[in-house]
Amino acid sequence: HQRNMKVSIAGVCLLLSSAAAFAPQQKASPASPSTSATVLFGRAAAVRAATKGKTDAKKAKTNALYGKKIIMAVKQGGSADTNANRALAEVIKAAKANSVPVDNINRAIKRASETDTANFAESTFEAYGFGGASLVIICLSDNANRCTADVKSTVNKRGGKIAEQGSVLFMYDRKGKVEIPAVVDEEELLMAAIDAGCDDMELVEGDEEGTSVVYTDPKETNAMMDAVKSLGFEENVKMGLVYVSKAPVECSDEEFEKNMEIIDALEELDDVDSVEHNMSN
Repeated sequence: HQRNMKVSIAGVCLLLSSAAAFAPQQKASPASPSTSATVLFGRAAAVRAATKGKTDAKKAKTNALYGKKIIMAVKQGGSADTNANRALAEVIKAAKANSVPVDNINRAIKRASETDTANFAESTFEAYGFGGASLVIICLSDNANRCTADVKSTVNKRGGKIAEQGSVLFMYDRKGKVEIPAVVDEEELLMAAIDAGCDDMELVEGDEEGTSVVYTDPKETNAMMDAVKSLGFEENVKMGLVYVSKAPVECSDEEFEKNMEIIDALEELDDVDSVEHNMSN
C-alpha cells in the first residue's frame, strides 16, 4: 500500500508542475491557488528535515536500548564473558547488527559490573487505538512504576485505551526480523537460509523503496542474519524480535493519523523499546 501511495504522490507532483508550466502567467494574490506548488515543495523540505531529525533520534534511542539490554544480560547471566554468557553474546551480536558503536557496547558491559547500576526488566503493554487498531508496547525499564504511569498516560491522553493483558497479544505472532537496505532475490535467500539451518522464512518488501524484510522463527534469527550476510549484504542490515499481526486492519486516513500520534508519542518515551501495530495502511 505504501509503495503505491508514493507513486501516486509523485504523479500528483508531476501533474502540478506540468500544469504550472503551460498555464498563462498571472499575478498571484495572497490567496491564489498558484502558491500551492511553493507550499508543497516547502513542506517537502520540512519533511526531509524532520525525517533526518527522527533518524538521528532513532539512532540515539537504539544505542541506549542496546545499552540497557547488555546491562540486563550481564546481570541476569552473572558474567561479562560472552563465552560463559550466551544471552550476552546474542545481545552484542544484535547490537552490532544494528550499528551500535563498539565503544557504547564496552561502556554498557563495564556499567553492568558496577554495583550501583540499576537492574532493567522487560514489560509488555497492550492497547487499543482508533478504527480497530491494536498496539503492543514493549518496554525495558529500571523503574516499573514510572514506566507504567508514562505508558498509560501517553495512550489515554490521545484517546487510546490500555487493554487487559492477553486481550491483544493473542492476535500477534512473535517473529525474528531482519531488515536489509536492498532488494533481495527470494530464491537465493531461500537457498542460503536452508544452508544456515533455517526452516521458517518470509520475504516481503520493506517500508522504504528498495529495501527488504525477512521474517523467521525467533530462534532462527541469528542464523537468518548469517544467511543474509552470506549473500554479501553486510552494511546497515538490522535484526531483532517483533510482534507481527495475524489479522491486519485498514483504518481510515484520519484514524491512521490518530493512531500514529499515539505510536510516535510512545516511541519518544525513554522506557519504550518498540511499538507494534496491526494497521495495514
